Amino acid sequence: MAHTHIISAFDDELKYLQRRISEMGGMAEEMVSQSVQALVNTDTELAERVIAKDLALDDAEREVGEKAIVIIARRQPVAADLREIMGAIRIAADLERVGDMAKNTAKRVISVQGTGVPRKLAHGIEHLSELALLQLKEVLDAYTSRQADKANSIRERDEEIDAIYTSLFRELLTYMMEDPRNITTCTHLLFCAKNIERIGDHATNIAEMIYYIATGSQPQGERPKDDMSPSVGSGEA
Repeated sequence: MAHTHIISAFDDELKYLQRRISEMGGMAEEMVSQSVQALVNTDTELAERVIAKDLALDDAEREVGEKAIVIIARRQPVAADLREIMGAIRIAADLERVGDMAKNTAKRVISVQGTGVPRKLAHGIEHLSELALLQLKEVLDAYTSRQADKANSIRERDEEIDAIYTSLFRELLTYMMEDPRNITTCTHLLFCAKNIERIGDHATNIAEMIYYIATGSQPQGERPKDDMSPSVGSGEA
């Protein structure tokens, strides 16, 4: 009877970690969406709310880490159970970093409020964020269902976000070259676009961890990359 109780309590602890990861995912998605909305509309009040929300995400990551350490010390899990717990720690860290990217984007809103964001550039940033948010949503769904195939498919689509980011990078450089008055605003937008592109990277990190949790092995092959922004303007293709 005691053995059954221990197994049940352990299952409850694992479910608690899973629930907290799902809650963190929801918070991160909302912060990303609202930070981009604040940017394209130069809504400083919304930006301030996004910045304030980052503390809750930081607290949640610490809570997951502390709870995971207690579970490991108490239960001494092995194999799939240990992967589950270590995966929760890693995924929580990636979600916390997604929140940081959203917060950093929100901070840029204050810097561009005097000039606004050109509609064409705003559209590009919105499109980039839609892809990143879709990737984040799908990877969180894969975490809930523990679908290794779905996680690997998400990993292989990372280059889509990289390609859109590179295109937007080139467009922002063109705006700056056409009119020096655009340089300050476009520089801020470059940082925002990079923040969003990195959100896609964190979603891919999570996908790789889900694959590991589900299978016990790492995905095969290098992660696809199509970010050509470092070579723009350097004479390289």
